[in-house]
Amino acid sequence: MVDPIARPAASPGRLLACAPADAGLAAQALDFLAIIAAAVEQAPGMAVRGIDRDGIVRYWSPGAARLYGVRTEQAVGQPWTWVAHAAVPELAGELADGFGPELALVLAGGKARPARLWQTGLDGAGPRCFCSTLFPLLHEGRVRHVVCIDVDITAGSHDGMPAGALLLMADHFRQLYDKSSDAIVLLRDEHIAEANPAAVALFQCEDRQRLLGRRLSDFSPLRQPGGEVSAVLGAQMAAQAHAHGNRRYEWRYLTCLGELFWGEVLLTSVTVDHSYLFYAVVRDISARKLAERSLHLAAQVVEHAREAIVVMDEQQQVVSINPAYSETSGYRLQDLLGRRFIDVASAEQQAVLAQAWDAVRRDGHWQGELLAPRKAGAPYPAWLSLTAIVDHAGQPSNYMAILLDISERKKDEEQTRHLAEHDFLTDLPNRVLLRDRLSLALAAARRKLHMLAVLYLDLDHFKQINDSMGHHVGDLLLKEVARRLVRCVRGVDTVSRHGGDEFVILLAEVGGADQAAHVAASVLQAVTQVYQLGQYELHVSVSIGVSVFPGDGDDIDALMHNADVAMYHAKSRGRDNVQFFNADMNAHIVERASLEHDLRAALGKGEFVLDCQPVIAIASGMVVACEALLRWRHPQLGLLLPERFMGVAEECGLMVPIGGWVLRQACVQARAWHDAGHLLAVSVNLSAAQCMQNQLPHDVEEALHGAGLPPAYLELEVTESILMKGGTRLMEMLAQLRALGVSISIDDFGTGYSRLGTLRQYPVDKLKIDPSFLQGDDLTVAATIIAMARQLHLTVIAEGVETAQQLACLREQGCDQYQGRHASAQVEGSALGRLLVS
Repeated sequence: MVDPIARPAASPGRLLACAPADAGLAAQALDFLAIIAAAVEQAPGMAVRGIDRDGIVRYWSPGAARLYGVRTEQAVGQPWTWVAHAAVPELAGELADGFGPELALVLAGGKARPARLWQTGLDGAGPRCFCSTLFPLLHEGRVRHVVCIDVDITAGSHDGMPAGALLLMADHFRQLYDKSSDAIVLLRDEHIAEANPAAVALFQCEDRQRLLGRRLSDFSPLRQPGGEVSAVLGAQMAAQAHAHGNRRYEWRYLTCLGELFWGEVLLTSVTVDHSYLFYAVVRDISARKLAERSLHLAAQVVEHAREAIVVMDEQQQVVSINPAYSETSGYRLQDLLGRRFIDVASAEQQAVLAQAWDAVRRDGHWQGELLAPRKAGAPYPAWLSLTAIVDHAGQPSNYMAILLDISERKKDEEQTRHLAEHDFLTDLPNRVLLRDRLSLALAAARRKLHMLAVLYLDLDHFKQINDSMGHHVGDLLLKEVARRLVRCVRGVDTVSRHGGDEFVILLAEVGGADQAAHVAASVLQAVTQVYQLGQYELHVSVSIGVSVFPGDGDDIDALMHNADVAMYHAKSRGRDNVQFFNADMNAHIVERASLEHDLRAALGKGEFVLDCQPVIAIASGMVVACEALLRWRHPQLGLLLPERFMGVAEECGLMVPIGGWVLRQACVQARAWHDAGHLLAVSVNLSAAQCMQNQLPHDVEEALHGAGLPPAYLELEVTESILMKGGTRLMEMLAQLRALGVSISIDDFGTGYSRLGTLRQYPVDKLKIDPSFLQGDDLTVAATIIAMARQLHLTVIAEGVETAQQLACLREQGCDQYQGRHASAQVEGSALGRLLVS
């Protein structure tokens, strides 16, 4: 508060009293101020108010008393807010709200506020306009009082409008200009003369000076998005605004920071003092343009999408479709407009769609497969996605259906499934599909109490066809067999290729075993017919095993296993026949499996032994060699002859290791005879599998070297059947063996019908007559073999000689050597006999 001056009290309303004549300069200055104050108090239409820092009225001029209707003595010392309420109760809040913030700014900043226009109706004679100004009074650098001068400007007019009203209107426009959120600039001669704060903010300038004096085109890129030069296009917009008064358009601007934004421009042409000006109102529409672009992009995506799209309203009625839907379904928009999407589908698919709509209402979306309708033609498989589109309140306003034609995918899936379930060569069902159909057939058989049969087929000697004629011929044969098998059965039956040369036929709902036998006989006859495959004419046989439900098994595995067992039994009985499963077959197969298991372990356990049979020269009666024959001393079954286990050994691939053991052991045994003083040769049988091994000469050489046996004392025997099948390869193999110094014999000669010319090509030293030619009294075949051997200068050995009479006949025919029971009896009890047995 200002300190009081020690002078006589001034009259109410006076701020200071006049100074006496003898006062100094300070007093004269105060007197001058007092004169000014007195003049202000007497000025008409002017009110002066003084308020301290606490908001208390300290000065209230007579003009203020007249203006506000509150006497000076009533106002001084009272809070300003109370005085305002006492003056104009109905405007007290407005006066306080308008004056309070201004007062606070002056007290805080210590600077005068610019003049402000306001309007009121204090005297009830109509609205009055005032111009108010606030400025501070400082003492010792601190604001002590704020003085407010109110001037009544209601008097005077312009074009019939009071000057005060004009000023008030101007003030309103100034406030609108300053507080507008849209950028407003005044253009004079194309240059910015004025800019409101919003313009400074929109163009991201540091201050208003960055805008003033520059063209709007300076804040534009060189070209607009349409390709037009910004300066040229801007001039065209200005010309149109001048011609029509205003022009509204969209423009791409560049801020002071180099950032682009979209603006909507309202360019208005005005005339002031015979010169043309432009007011430009610029609104930032970047967000709107982005939204428009997004909407346009979304529309373009829908328009050009390859997926069929249908848009519906909240009633599920079609409002829009894209070209892809029209292309796929054949429907046009006018065909569907206003119709419910679900009504277009078939009755069956409407049930699917009804469930889909329930899911959409519950979850907001659904997707799945259905058959989508076409306007003309059959429906097509489609993947449908239904989605609810919600409004700002979260309520569904539209629905969108996206349909993807999956016809090709369905075809691919069907093709893939077909490939997975069918044999690639014959296109017959494979194991997987067979088991599936067999499972269904068994379920039906149990339910209807009828029988079914499984036929297991294996082509005989198919491997020989592949090896001799090539796999391409084998493939052609398999295809033709498959075609013939399919023609032998009904549509409800299944023909399957089980792998390699094996086929399985499922006969569903057979009346009994006799019906299965009839089908099996038909299959046997069809398969064994002549095949004409290109240049080849083939004769093929087949072995068939049959199992019948329920007698031969009540599940898939049992029926398949037992049919397989029956098929192997058919092979063991000479092939090219049909066998039905029985328990004895299964026991035989079980025994064979057990024998194979034991055979694999026999070598490691040392269960094999050699039985050496003497070979005697007929002329001298002397033992010249021994044949090493394999025996298996089985721990449970006793001593087994080769006939019992050699077939199993061949099938499970054990002939090579077993033959190698026999070769090595025989060489060791012969060396032991030599060491005992008996220089005998040893004869060893070679299997077909050994003859196919390229390393056979090496194995023979190692066996001789390991035992220390001279090669001349080793004889290797091959059967006539092996010789006939071996061809050039076997011929070369025997030549290599002969080069080692060993001798070569043909065993079981006479059973293979080999020709004399063929024998001349092989490096053979001896022929061994098969024992079957020594049975009975007729030895004609044996005599013929002996005569032929003499022509080839080969040694002849007769096998299986059991009597002296047989020996005498052989001597008469000129046979060289013999072996068998009669030969073994000749050495029995002798030192050599005991040595052979040991």
